[in-house]
Amino acid sequence: MNVTTTRLRRLRQKNSLRKLVQENNITVNDLVMPIFVKDKLTTKVEIASMPGCFQLGLNELDDEVDEIVSLGVFAVILFGIPSEKDALGSASMGDNGIVQQAIRRIKKRAPDLLVISDVCFCEYTDHGHCGVVVKSDDGMCGDTVDNDTTLPLLAQQAVSHAKAGADIVAPSGMLDNMVAAIRLGLDEAGYTKTLILSYAVKYASSFYGPFREAAEGAPKSGDRKSYQMNPANAAIGLLEAKQDIEQGADMVMVKPGMPYLDMVQRIKQNFPGTPLAVYQVSGEYSMIKAAALQGFLDERETVLESVVCMKRSGADIIITYFAKQIAKYLTAR
Repeated sequence: MNVTTTRLRRLRQKNSLRKLVQENNITVNDLVMPIFVKDKLTTKVEIASMPGCFQLGLNELDDEVDEIVSLGVFAVILFGIPSEKDALGSASMGDNGIVQQAIRRIKKRAPDLLVISDVCFCEYTDHGHCGVVVKSDDGMCGDTVDNDTTLPLLAQQAVSHAKAGADIVAPSGMLDNMVAAIRLGLDEAGYTKTLILSYAVKYASSFYGPFREAAEGAPKSGDRKSYQMNPANAAIGLLEAKQDIEQGADMVMVKPGMPYLDMVQRIKQNFPGTPLAVYQVSGEYSMIKAAALQGFLDERETVLESVVCMKRSGADIIITYFAKQIAKYLTAR
């Protein structure tokens, strides 16, 4: 047997040593807390498939914002649920839309809190798709979104969010040239300082199930496979990110998180200068919560491990429904 003087375990033998040489650490600076805000809701409603997460009315936003700020988390991402829906998602584009109202209220309550607004149509359309729907008779994946007809509507929605005070708009529909259309719309409207966080690498994933309950945006027919990415593919994700960066995205995102950490690493390696977000989606949250409630997993340790591996893979920003919990864990250490 060859004997070596190198004993790698020496660096792991005490907790203090483990902390001293730890390569990656999670801080509150990494975290973004999602918020679901629903029009005309008079009290907060817990989301059955996401224990501990709620749909909020405008009146509940103040307490939520106060708690988030008190924990040191300084960024939120907003998802709106309108009281009325139509084929075009018209409620998403007006000054009095639910997200626009929420942005103004948050900015009045906590001016320094960074507000990211999700820019899409699935929550606002009566069909549940991410844009203007056309019938498909050419072998495509069922009814599909008309890409180029939807682009000016996305720009209009983004401008309305910027006007309300959003710091960052985040287009999530995975439509070709959505970043270019939104950047042009923002610039022409005078919002040259508003940033774009593109859902550049977003997969047609089964992990979104609980979110669709939370946002009330499940498609009424078909699916989103004709515009979101195939989970089996990786190389095209690099092209998607490259296109969005070239068109003006200030930041890009990989979604979901843990099942796609290979993409987090690839995107970071290929575009190291572009801030990279990863979204720990509703299905990831719900799986950990369900296992913890059954006593199968230690919730605290599993949550912290799940997000530190995202940081290790290259993520600069972590959007997670655990953001408030993580902030409390970090404070208690």
